[in-house]
Amino acid sequence: MKLNNNVTEFILLGLTQDPVRKKIVFVTFLLFYLATLLANFLIITTIKTSQTLGSPMYFFLFHLSLSDTCFCTSIAPRMIVDALLKKTTISFSECMIQVFSLHFFGCLGIFILILMAADRYVAICKPLHYTTIMSRRVCAVLVAMAWLGSCVHSLAQIFLALSLPFCGPNVIDHYFCDLQPLLKLACADIYVINLLLVSNSGAICTVSFVVLICSYVIILYSLRNHSAEGRRKALSTCISHIIVVILFFGPCIFIYTRPATTFPMDKMIAVFYTLGTPLINPLIYTLRNAEVKTAMRKLWRRKLISDDKR
Repeated sequence: MKLNNNVTEFILLGLTQDPVRKKIVFVTFLLFYLATLLANFLIITTIKTSQTLGSPMYFFLFHLSLSDTCFCTSIAPRMIVDALLKKTTISFSECMIQVFSLHFFGCLGIFILILMAADRYVAICKPLHYTTIMSRRVCAVLVAMAWLGSCVHSLAQIFLALSLPFCGPNVIDHYFCDLQPLLKLACADIYVINLLLVSNSGAICTVSFVVLICSYVIILYSLRNHSAEGRRKALSTCISHIIVVILFFGPCIFIYTRPATTFPMDKMIAVFYTLGTPLINPLIYTLRNAEVKTAMRKLWRRKLISDDKR
């Protein structure tokens, strides 16, 4: 595909141009990123090594933590390094790679959340058929379809980005490359492309959010027939999922379901869903899940015992 542009690199303005505030950004988000890596790596390791966390829910949680780690890594390292530089530039190719990776792992996280909701629906509403419906093979196929669907979505985003003509302006008023800020630099009518963007990213966010909320409403309604202990356990799991869904989809819907306009709060909202949510997810799933906490304690004890034997 021939690129119709004269731009070879973009200038990222970041969150701020003030030298003192840039240092604060560097320290703050370095700590955020390290905490995100540690928390998600702990969940990934715990699920991979624990024999008690073999159910489909934890299989999906493993992939959610993996997607969160990659999603955050597609943004945070460059953002942290850029906070130390006076002038931050990103090549056209790097910008396209960032657009692809951001949407790939973001979309993957959305699909995994849908699979987790489906798993809870089957477990609570059809418990007698749970092991048959959510077999290991079925779960593997569903996750593979999530990865494939995310790839298709990201390729569509790249196609839209490459179709934009850039003929001069190359200053992106953001801290990462995305289609919304890139649309403002295009030297052409962007109505159709913006419509396709809303139809793609906006529709995925909005439809997925509605599907998830409806599924959890059905799940919570069905709990009326369960015992008090069953309701308590199911509510604990579902509430964790609902919190994650609201925290992630709220900012995404705000960003991707409107015309190509920018607001002063856009950057902070983007910070929340690109850096905040990947850190909040593992905290919610571990602090509200007794099985995960127990498995983590066992893993930690095994680590201490193996260190003592050396």
